[in-house]
Amino acid sequence: MTFDYVSYLLILVAVIVFFAAAIRILREYERGIVFTLGRFTGVKGPGLIILIPFVQQMVRVDLRLVVQDVPPQDVITRDNVTVKVNAVLYFRIVDPERAIIKVADFMAATSQLAQTTLRSVLGKHELDELLAERDRLNADIQGSLDQQTDAWGIKVANVEIKHVDLNENMIRAIAKQAEAERLRRAKVINAEGEQQAAEKLVEAGRLLAREPQAMQLRYFAALHDIASERSSTIVFPLPTDLLTHLIPRPEGAK
Repeated sequence: MTFDYVSYLLILVAVIVFFAAAIRILREYERGIVFTLGRFTGVKGPGLIILIPFVQQMVRVDLRLVVQDVPPQDVITRDNVTVKVNAVLYFRIVDPERAIIKVADFMAATSQLAQTTLRSVLGKHELDELLAERDRLNADIQGSLDQQTDAWGIKVANVEIKHVDLNENMIRAIAKQAEAERLRRAKVINAEGEQQAAEKLVEAGRLLAREPQAMQLRYFAALHDIASERSSTIVFPLPTDLLTHLIPRPEGAK
């Protein structure tokens, strides 16, 4: 009786072990790469998967978007400026078969490739482009990475440059450059204002020359402005046409 009980118990344990080794449940975002006696036989999932124990093995693959931080990299720009740049990488697996079969560790491979591509792409641009045109540089890095990871069944969705660290000397140089640029713009604006003012004065002079009555009105306006000033000294502007009558003409002049 005891022997039968032990036999049933062993059979029950064997059945439990068999089902535990044969049954797999994959979530909606998971896929299973099935190998039969070491050979690839298909991609399974999601849902309930039944394997042949000791004959088939399965490798789980997560299809969700992966966010990976790219460590700071020393980048030498095209204008020979050394900066430290780090970024964040967004990618996902679109072909589980190639991601498992074509590369031993797709996570490490993608990380290393992102570091080298970051240095390579940014090294082709100058510092001003690196600071001002990040969107275009992000697109260049993403396109280069996506082209290389396609063979691994990986899609690079986006690359974002996070920080660009400069040394103190370069920060001071950029500050001086920005200050010089502001001074240049101020001088240009001042010169443009002087030019516009001179053009308006020329136009006003031409208008007054065509209309003598306007000159008299301007004369009276000047007297009004002088009278409104709190000053003990008043200077009366003398019309130039009056001077022509006071200055004697040379003999023989008409």
